[in-house]
Amino acid sequence: MTPGLFDTHCHLDLEPLHSELTRIIEEANVARVIGIVVPGVHPDGWSEISALAAESRQIFPAYGIHPMHADTATDEVLARLSVLSSKGIALGETGLDPAYTVPLDLQERAFREQLRVAVNHGVPVLIHCRRAFQRVLRVMREEGVHQVGGIMHAYSGSVEMAPDFIRLGLAIAISGTVTWNNAVKPLRVARELPLEHLVLETDAPDMTPQRYRGTFNRPGWIGETALRVAEIRGVPIEEVARKTTDNARRVLRLHD
Repeated sequence: MTPGLFDTHCHLDLEPLHSELTRIIEEANVARVIGIVVPGVHPDGWSEISALAAESRQIFPAYGIHPMHADTATDEVLARLSVLSSKGIALGETGLDPAYTVPLDLQERAFREQLRVAVNHGVPVLIHCRRAFQRVLRVMREEGVHQVGGIMHAYSGSVEMAPDFIRLGLAIAISGTVTWNNAVKPLRVARELPLEHLVLETDAPDMTPQRYRGTFNRPGWIGETALRVAEIRGVPIEEVARKTTDNARRVLRLHD
């Protein structure tokens, strides 16, 4: 039997997952998903994430402000985040992304403030980054992220740059994009980085695996990603499942 899988990034609080939550969790159980991290995106969603986590030991909350909502990072909200951070498995998702209309300077201020909360409370971070890897790396170095580590969510950077993040104590998350027919960079990441530094995620309801493209993603499909990584590396899926789950537990400081 395939060892349990760990979904390190899944938005169970968002639609359409939330309205079908019972069925979604049942599917995940059948697929042997033993842990699901639900990251915060907007302060308005933190309460719902707390409620989800209270209903199941399988669901782990994280609280943070997505770069597209960086303008919500007021002093009051950051104070609330500081209180919640001790109740979450991680802080995030936070980071930088020039694809959004929020100016990067404002994103960076919110990013730095959240990293400071994480470091102050000793909480690992979930990092969102697209097309801003050098800047994200610089900010994380300056804010001492090596003290807490974390996960590079749905990593879309290069193989060559990944060791810089790994040296800060960050695991590299492989998502359903590795299964896509046009995948290039994710294949190199899955093939060339040491398995000891990889974790899996769905980012559901987004990043649906190739087999199910055209519908919303769900945690029960994380096995598609695990299988593709196993094929790419030429190892049994059991090895990928066991190692990536162990890695997730380590970086998130979970115990059996």
